[in-house]
Amino acid sequence: MVDFQSLAQTVGINLGTGALIGGIIGFAAKKVAKLVAIIVGLELALFKFLESRQILVVNWDRVGASFLTAGEAAASQTPPSWIMTLLSTLSVSGGFAGGFLLGFKKA
Repeated sequence: MVDFQSLAQTVGINLGTGALIGGIIGFAAKKVAKLVAIIVGLELALFKFLESRQILVVNWDRVGASFLTAGEAAASQTPPSWIMTLLSTLSVSGGFAGGFLLGFKKA
């Protein structure tokens, strides 16, 4: 016979723990993403400034093509079989996803 009270308690703990960890990681991920965006923007502005002073020559077509190539490579990879893993950790991953989104939104 299945002890539903124990099962519910375990699922609740997993959801709560996943939500807490997800919230912390989501908050941190947004902060890191903002920092990376600022650094990349400053780097591109520096390249443009140095190019305007004729100190540096930048092939902007090649820079743009490298971003497209990286995106295409990431999109073309076949994902691994993750459905069974997701189903086996659904309570933790559900809480994590909710917490991550909440933490990302609050950052």
